[in-house]
Amino acid sequence: MIALLRLVLVPLRAPMVLLLVAVSIYLGLNWSHSLDSVANTPFPITSLLWTAQCAQAMLVVVFCCMPDLLLRRFSVMLAASRVVTLVATLLLVTIGGLYLLHLEVFSNVLILASTVLLARLDLIRIRIVPPPLALASMLGLVVLLGASFGHQLESTHFRSPEAMLRRSIPSLFRSHRFDSGLKRMPLYGRVGSASNP
Repeated sequence: MIALLRLVLVPLRAPMVLLLVAVSIYLGLNWSHSLDSVANTPFPITSLLWTAQCAQAMLVVVFCCMPDLLLRRFSVMLAASRVVTLVATLLLVTIGGLYLLHLEVFSNVLILASTVLLARLDLIRIRIVPPPLALASMLGLVVLLGASFGHQLESTHFRSPEAMLRRSIPSLFRSHRFDSGLKRMPLYGRVGSASNP
């Protein structure tokens, strides 16, 4: 019971986890905006783009949760052969160039990586140090749930109050009741009408 209570109180003891949830919701909204540009394409393309965004987020979480292990494995792989070193270097340069060409995607990756590192440090501060794979799974689940919630908000046509007012006010002036009321109003003082003396 005490362990369950401590697990429930983790977001309050480590506020950076709540920040990670908020950033994940923001990323879900942002990814949904990027999917709007391909809304007219067939459904599998949008599904593949969403899957790629989620896979990218999971890779960022895994790398930020176990950087020492991954970098050690990567350095061992580079030391094995010069060909592998050349191929890996060219691959990293190509991927980095693609991210730099799309600065919005690169900024989202940096924001997510910074938030995951802050959440990890905050968990270490309160002495919650699970194994790296378990920590990556837990934070990855938080990111995916937050992104899915943001995507659901966007798919249900969630808009800001200003945008809702901009849509509702012109529709009020175009309503049938308002137009019919204008047509029924008597036009006094019209030139050439019978009401003039």
